Formats: sequence, structure tokens, C-alpha cells
Amino acid sequence: MINQITKNRIAKLTDHYKKLAIGKTQAIREIAIAEIPEMVYNSNAIENSTLTLKDTEDILIRDTIKKDHDIREVYEAKNLANITEYLLKNPNKTLSVEFISLLHKMLLSGIRDDWAGRFRRGKEWVRIGVHVGANPDFVSGLMDALLRDYGELDDRYFLDRIAWFHAEFETIHPFNDGNGRIGRVIINQQLMKLKYPPIIIPNKGKHTDYYPAFDAYRTTGKYDDFTKLFASLLIESLYKRIALLSAPKITTVSTWAKTNGIAGNIAANKAHRGTIPAFRMREKWMIAADFREK
Repeated sequence: MINQITKNRIAKLTDHYKKLAIGKTQAIREIAIAEIPEMVYNSNAIENSTLTLKDTEDILIRDTIKKDHDIREVYEAKNLANITEYLLKNPNKTLSVEFISLLHKMLLSGIRDDWAGRFRRGKEWVRIGVHVGANPDFVSGLMDALLRDYGELDDRYFLDRIAWFHAEFETIHPFNDGNGRIGRVIINQQLMKLKYPPIIIPNKGKHTDYYPAFDAYRTTGKYDDFTKLFASLLIESLYKRIALLSAPKITTVSTWAKTNGIAGNIAANKAHRGTIPAFRMREKWMIAADFREK
């Protein structure tokens, strides 16, 4: 779980963001649209896609494709981008089996149409490393129970609910393929339905933050590590939107550090710890140029 100080910090930043966002619907949408290549790149890279961020941008923005890439990876990038745009246009959709199945059908369209939009069944077992997904005979019932329980846990802190859902969804692993990407899409669907901005789970932290959180859940039943990870990423997402909506100029953290007489490594550590309002854009730490530490 996260402490009350962090919860208060999220509440304060969210309130600030919502006030800045009044009358700026188009700006909020443009910020989210601009994030799509990064979001797609990171989610696919977590699943070991060989596409770089530049490759993903070329495919999604410039509609160019390198011949040396597997066509499946191109479809994965385009399909995931389509899902993300669909969610941005429909942030108030209720999470349900039907909705999750629709997202999965969009994800695997043109890739594995025989698997797209349906849960595992019959002899369709899956293994992720040393973890074996739920018995396919029980997947449908487990998903019904997961969605029911998520709806009934409305007295729990919102990031705890989302963290628990993600840990349990990935443990069940309801689909033959695409579970990780759909699971991360659902996180943002849940956040946006609650009027929070989406987050990006970075590929670079998968071995230090993301995967260990699954190991902890599967051995102890605790999802605290997911809550902490999602909290830090939500704070970063709020920092980004607040800066873009209010600052006259955005600069790199390294440039900001030089301007303010701060050692680069110290500034970088502050950015990673979230003790300055820094955020990542295209894999670089950025900050409002006029920010001054008190």
C-alpha cells in the first residue's frame, strides 16, 4: 500500500491538473494523442517486440515500414494504437467481459483471428516463465468473478483496486496471446473512467519494477508493489500535464540542472525519485524550464 502522504500528493496534483484543464479539452486530447507512440512502443517492448520507439513512430505517424521487421510487429503496433485511440474517445465505457473481449479482438485482428476476442478454452493452456495461467475450463468464471469483485471494491483506494485487478488479470492470463498488452490497456481505461490521466509503464523498468511485482503477488498475494509503481507513474503523468498546460517552456532535466547550478547526477536522481516535477517524453527526462526548488 502507499502512505497517506503519497495519497495526499496525488490528490493535490489531480486537483491542480483538473483546474488547469478546464476549458482545455482539445489540449488534453492532443497531449494524450502525442503519447500514443510511446505507450505502444513500451507496452510492445515489454513483450519483447524488436521495434524501437523510432520504428513505432515511423509506423504510426509516418506510415513507413522497414523491410527487416516482422509484419506481425507492425500489426501489433497499429492495432494497439487503434485501441488506445478508441479508449481516448470512449473514456466512460464500463469494464465488462464484452468490452475486454472487444479490445482483445481489436488487438489480434489480422494476427490471430481464431484467438481474437475470446478467452482460452479446451486444451488452450499457457505458461509465462514458471507461471502457468488458470485452467482454461475455469477462465470464463474467474473473469466474471474478477469483474464482479472489482465493482464491489469501491471502498478501497482507487490505485489499490486497479493494482489488484491487474495482478489478478495477469495471473489468470485469460487469452491465448496479448494478455500483457490488454492488461496495461485496462489500467488506463480504469484510470480515465475515474477522470485521471493515463500512464505509461516503461519497458526499461520491467526487470526492476514490473516483473518483480508479479513475482511478489504470486508468492505472497500482496499487490503493494503494483500500487507503488502505478502511483509513481500517475504522479509523473500529472507532472507532465501540469507543465504542458502551465509552463511557457519545457526543457531537459540536464539543461535545467545546468541553468540552476545543480549537478546532473543529482538532478537525475531527483527526477527518478519524483522529488522534482520531472516527466519522460520520448525517453528523456523533461521539466518546466521555470521550475525552481523551494
